[in-house]
Amino acid sequence: EVQLVATGGGLVQPGGSLRLSCAASGFDFSAAGVSWVRQAPGKALELVASILPSGAATHYVDSVKGRFTISRDNAKNTSYLQLNSLKAEDTATYSCATGWIMYDRPGQGTQVTVSS
Repeated sequence: EVQLVATGGGLVQPGGSLRLSCAASGFDFSAAGVSWVRQAPGKALELVASILPSGAATHYVDSVKGRFTISRDNAKNTSYLQLNSLKAEDTATYSCATGWIMYDRPGQGTQVTVSS
């Protein structure tokens, strides 16, 4: 059974940082692209970033370029999303999914709230 569990969210002030983790199990993680997605209340699910199985290439939505960094550790079956210079509009539930840009159903998410 494919399992993806995101952790590391929380309440942070504008301009702050968080590091999210996505623990994967039930499939060959090293052979799968990984995407981070987010959903704000009342809004559609949005792709944030993707990374290839090898980590050789990454993709970001324009609104997070230069602020967020996606990475992965295939030895730990874990992907990370570093969130810097956070803005109020980054408030959302963040989760991860398998796939490069086109992703499968996301797993359990973690809430990120940016507020002063």
